[in-house]
Amino acid sequence: MTFKNWLIFLLVSNFGFVLAQTADTNYPTKPIRIIIPQSSGSATDSLIRLIAPKLTEQLGQSLILENRLGAGGIIGADTVAKAAPDGYTLLIGATSWITIAPHVYPKLSYDPIKDFSPISLFAVGQNVLAVPANSPYTSLKDLVSQMKAQPNILNMASAGIGSTSHLAGVMLTSLAGVSAVHVPYKGAGPSVMSLLSGESQWVFTPMQGPIALIRSGKLRALAVGGSVRSAILPDVPTVKESDIAGYDMRNWYGLLAPAGTSKAIIDKLNTAIVRAVQTSDIREQFAGQGSEPTTNSASEFTQFIREETARMASVVKTAGVKIE
Repeated sequence: MTFKNWLIFLLVSNFGFVLAQTADTNYPTKPIRIIIPQSSGSATDSLIRLIAPKLTEQLGQSLILENRLGAGGIIGADTVAKAAPDGYTLLIGATSWITIAPHVYPKLSYDPIKDFSPISLFAVGQNVLAVPANSPYTSLKDLVSQMKAQPNILNMASAGIGSTSHLAGVMLTSLAGVSAVHVPYKGAGPSVMSLLSGESQWVFTPMQGPIALIRSGKLRALAVGGSVRSAILPDVPTVKESDIAGYDMRNWYGLLAPAGTSKAIIDKLNTAIVRAVQTSDIREQFAGQGSEPTTNSASEFTQFIREETARMASVVKTAGVKIE
């Protein structure tokens, strides 16, 4: 390469770098597409739709919320993993398709750690163990005693094989040393409704699904899955309070970008999320959905995902779940 050509190369390279830096500084300049890997009305869908108007205010651009379903959230996540790292295609990440999927699907098309740039958490929700209001079981101890006395008689509903509710239920039965019949449904809604129809006797599911039915008296909450009681249902004990040690199964929701997205864009999105979630009306609306507003820095969120992915490995191994 001649000196002249080398000089031209340097000038073009520097010009391209300047353009990229300018684009990141001016971001966003067009609508942002957010992929929701679950159906309309799901916890994931409901929560992001609550904060979307606030994010629009913060970013000065409209959001295109796209429900892309399939394979327990994997199809939607894969879409974002393969998208350009320009900040205009983002993913709603959650427990199921980020921290559980790599242990359940051996042929997963994306790496939850390497293929995404975490931005921030925006909510954490408890799982709640619910039974019909007319159920003879008024406490978790009652339910466990029945499953010990009659193994594989009671039906445990879930949102599907490998779902959060499936693993939440299996983790409970494993730690309690009991067994139930797993009945997978196509989504959280049908699994909760199976309690009302009498098809299933209990479900351990994200609180957003049954919270309205619990408050109206149609379902009874026996326990929550976190390490501490939920501020949403403060009178409902944790699993640990029912003498089942080691149980901690919560749901998290956050925003992720494709790997390689610039720090400037990640920081701008993180600031927008933190400001949106801190508003009093959002906090009240989240509480109505059974979730608690939670944010963190991009680096903290990255570490959180690593730790949760490692923790879920042992949960999935205990459950014995594998989908080819």
